[in-house]
Amino acid sequence: MQVVNWLPRTELPFAAPSRPELLEMPEPLVVAPVAPVAPAPVADSPVEPLVKPAERVKIEVPRPSLASTRTNAKVEEEAAPVVARAPVVPPPRFALQLLRAGRCLLLVELPTGESFQTRDPAYLLLKDMLRAAGLPDSPQIVGEPVRWPLLSRGTMDQGPEAARDFVQGFLSARLEDAPCVCVWLIGLPAVRFAGEANAESFNRELQVEGLGSVWALPGLELLMEEPQRKADVWQAMRRLMARWKESNE
Repeated sequence: MQVVNWLPRTELPFAAPSRPELLEMPEPLVVAPVAPVAPAPVADSPVEPLVKPAERVKIEVPRPSLASTRTNAKVEEEAAPVVARAPVVPPPRFALQLLRAGRCLLLVELPTGESFQTRDPAYLLLKDMLRAAGLPDSPQIVGEPVRWPLLSRGTMDQGPEAARDFVQGFLSARLEDAPCVCVWLIGLPAVRFAGEANAESFNRELQVEGLGSVWALPGLELLMEEPQRKADVWQAMRRLMARWKESNE
C-alpha cells in the first residue's frame, strides 16, 4: 500500500516508544502568488522581420574562350574593308620605226616586229601613200626600231606610262635634230604612246605637247586587211596636204 510511516491514534500497550521527530507536523508549503504578466502592447504597424545584412554579391566576368576569340577575330577581319590591290598591268609590246620623208616624220608600227624590207607588202603600201601625199616615196630610216619592253628582266617600270614617256622623249629628241611640219603616227601603238590617243582618233590631226601637229593613221596591216579604210585616209590626207606641200615649195 506504499505506507512509509504509520502513527497510532492512542498509545499502544507494550509498544516501543515513538521517535519524537516523527510526531512533528511539517509546516505547510506556502507558494508565493505569481504576479500577473501584462500583455505586450500590439504595435499599430506590422513589425518588419529581421533581415540579415545583404551579402556582397560576387559578380563573375565571363572570360572569352580561345574559340570565341578566334571567331570574333575572323568576323572582324571579314567585316573590315578589303583594300583592293591595284591590278598588275603587263608591259605593252610593240615595235616602231621612225622614218623621214621630206619635211615629215613617220613613226610607223612594224607589223611583224622586224625592220622593213624593200619587198614587204606593208612597205610597198607606205610608198604608195607617200606618193599620193606628194612626198618622197623612199623615206629615210632614222635610227634603230623602238621596241618595247626594253628589258626582258629587271625591276624597271615598263608599264604604259613609262612606254609613253620613252616614245615621246625619243620623238622630241629627233625633232630637235631636224624640225618637221607634221608627224605621221601610223598604227595604234604609235597613236597611243606618242599621241596619247586611241583608235577613235584615226584620220584626225592632233596637237601634242612637245611634238606639235601629229596625224593619227591606222596601221599598215589594218589597211591591207580592211581596204575600205583607205578612202578615209585619202580624205584626211587632202585636208592636210597643203601643210607639207607649202614647205616643199
